[in-house]
Amino acid sequence: MRTFESGESAALREIWDGRIWSARPVTVVEDAEEQITLFIPAGAHWMAPFREGKRLKIQEAEYELIEQLYMAHVLSFAWPGNSAAVLLFYGSDWSPSHWYVNLEDPLRRSLVGFDTLDHKLDVIVQLDGSWRWKDEDQFVEIIERGLLRPEEEKRLRAEAEDAVRRIAEREPPFDRDWFGWRPDPVWPTPTLPEGWDRV
Repeated sequence: MRTFESGESAALREIWDGRIWSARPVTVVEDAEEQITLFIPAGAHWMAPFREGKRLKIQEAEYELIEQLYMAHVLSFAWPGNSAAVLLFYGSDWSPSHWYVNLEDPLRRSLVGFDTLDHKLDVIVQLDGSWRWKDEDQFVEIIERGLLRPEEEKRLRAEAEDAVRRIAEREPPFDRDWFGWRPDPVWPTPTLPEGWDRV
């Protein structure tokens, strides 16, 4: 699979049961062997799963993808083989909001970008270092419904807690001022590339 240059647009998709569960357009900040850094600007349009007018959080067999608008800027960091991606949320005015640890399948390359699947359990890390688990009820539900093996829970929680530690201890890449980071002004707002809707 191809690698991407800094500033290129790509698709970050969730794939479930051979189908696209969601698709986000991203700008590639860094595509290196040891780390993938992606950016989604406020104002970008992404595709989210809905059924009967309600956005779905947990997979269901029947759904449709409906376009949604990103309201915040998001910078994300992912590492090969690691299920804990780290996101930094900024307000639309670029004020740093919070860190977010997203538990997901490690990124896989595709012809149009990167594929994964969210595991629902997350961690919100405030700028002062305090943190809390998020969506534990959804995490329990996907295990009960057989969407995630029960034995995965311990590993996923451990990876999330290690990510929180890395943020707090300012281990690379968190040893630099990401609060002041800004995208290259010549980068356009990313859009989903042709072929994003084909698995």
